[in-house]
Amino acid sequence: MASLVRHVTIDCADAFRLAGFWAQALDSKVGEDDNPGDPEALVESPGASLLFVQVPEGKTVKNRVHLDLQPQDRTRDEEVERLLALGATVHDDRRTPDGKGWVTMLDIEGNEFCVERSAAERAATS
Repeated sequence: MASLVRHVTIDCADAFRLAGFWAQALDSKVGEDDNPGDPEALVESPGASLLFVQVPEGKTVKNRVHLDLQPQDRTRDEEVERLLALGATVHDDRRTPDGKGWVTMLDIEGNEFCVERSAAERAATS
């Protein structure tokens, strides 16, 4: 099995406000712990969760939306290698010596996405 989408992450100017819009659009709710002014807000809905993250810059070149992939039956590093073989490239390697972190990759058209640790890797380091 390949990766599953864990979050759809959307960079924005006002995380709580944009999350409120999408919560309404999806007939869902903004996370209980999220408040106006928070730098992050989460909307959980069937099929996918939307994570809104406030950033200082406006859209120029970087995608405003990217996918966070979590491998299901392989490690993060194995998944990165598999995706490289398919034509993706590494954009920013945020892996840390303790095994945590992620890799930001570019698809074959330059769209950003991240590869996180698998559930098993997370459990082993918690």
